[in-house]
Amino acid sequence: MFDLLEELAAIHRSVATDTAAETVSVVLSRTYRAHADDVWDALTNPERIPRWFYPISGDLRVGGSFQLEGNAGGEILRCDPPTALEVTFGGPQSVVRVLLAESDGATTLELTHSVPLAMAGSGAGALFVGPGWDGALLGLDMHVRGAAIGDPLAMANSPEVVEFNKGSIEQWTKAIESSGTATSEEIAGGRQAALAQYTVQPE
Repeated sequence: MFDLLEELAAIHRSVATDTAAETVSVVLSRTYRAHADDVWDALTNPERIPRWFYPISGDLRVGGSFQLEGNAGGEILRCDPPTALEVTFGGPQSVVRVLLAESDGATTLELTHSVPLAMAGSGAGALFVGPGWDGALLGLDMHVRGAAIGDPLAMANSPEVVEFNKGSIEQWTKAIESSGTATSEEIAGGRQAALAQYTVQPE
């Protein structure tokens, strides 16, 4: 389906805290071999989103709200095609910002997901969302390359993606350790929770 090590290495991950704003953020970036207009369309077109992520419904414009089937919903705060999208995700204080920049026919996507420190607890909270965003960026890459995904939910539960998730959790653990935003005990607890969330296949 995909090269596990290559896909894990394609994503750059970091974790940061903002003491003034009292937030914790995960930051991911990945470069796609596609024009920004195409990546933007894959991110925002309700007919394409379910091909790599989740079915979506709602009033898809600035000020409108959206709901991902079986996942989070939120409000659309900013939409500047084809460079910037900002939404709340699962709650008004949970904010996701996506920025796109094209160079030489390739597009770099940067995704930042920020939540209150009180919600995340510490930088170890990155383990609750980081692996999920890794999987989303993997699915988006397969989609824009024209690879057959089939049912994205079935793909997410496939043995290949479960192995990808295990590698993702290890990469996020390293990113948190490097950031100095969590204690070893917090990281160990977050890692165990992430393994239970992202690597246990449904019966």
